[in-house]
Amino acid sequence: QVQLVESGGGLVQAGGSLRLSCAASGRTFSSYAMGWFRQAPGKERAFVAAISWSGARTNYADSVKGRFTISRDNAKNTAYLQMNSLEPEDTAAYYCAASSNSYNAYSDYTRMDYWGKGTLVTVSS
Repeated sequence: QVQLVESGGGLVQAGGSLRLSCAASGRTFSSYAMGWFRQAPGKERAFVAAISWSGARTNYADSVKGRFTISRDNAKNTAYLQMNSLEPEDTAAYYCAASSNSYNAYSDYTRMDYWGKGTLVTVSS
């Protein structure tokens, strides 16, 4: 089992940047692929980005391609989501998740086995 804790959320103006972190504890971090999902008020949880255990594979939602970058540091047991050129539409609670299917970068939330509790990102116009 792995425990996930997100951090780095906050309030930022449109056009600004934030970096989210997801710290993992428990089982070996490199045994998992990692993903970021978000949920805006009144909307369903949506895929943002994912990365395989080695970082060799990444996957992004069309809405964030070219603006967001997912990465991981297996030595630090941490995954990151660098978010640039933020837009008000990016306002949401952001969740990191871990999948034991470590070789792929899944966009399907049903492939995720563990979830953090989320961190809130608010982008003002």
